[in-house]
Amino acid sequence: MRFDQHTVVLLVRPSDAPELPQDALDRLQDAHLAHQAGLVEQGLVLAAGPFVDSDDDRLRGFVVLSVHRDMARELYHNDPAVRAGRLEVRVMSWMVPEGNVRFESVPMPRSMLEAAAGD
Repeated sequence: MRFDQHTVVLLVRPSDAPELPQDALDRLQDAHLAHQAGLVEQGLVLAAGPFVDSDDDRLRGFVVLSVHRDMARELYHNDPAVRAGRLEVRVMSWMVPEGNVRFESVPMPRSMLEAAAGD
């Protein structure tokens, strides 16, 4: 059997994440979304999104990339939320039977306002 290999990034909330005022958190979230949307537009990110209703609230998001693990690590270490210490990056390879998972090119929200608009 043949396999496709993808790079996966788990975004994790560290136990010592800095406390920030709500307006700073909102700006940081918008910067995180804009960073991620830019990676999608460059064709580097295939799929990304937050976890909801998780058994572990430290797990914040999941990203599938079309690049090598080292490049994924570098890209996400440049994420504003990671640089601010609000998220940590866990990088791994993910294998699935060839053709089992397909990714469509869709736009990603660049801000919370855009995400809330639902368009």
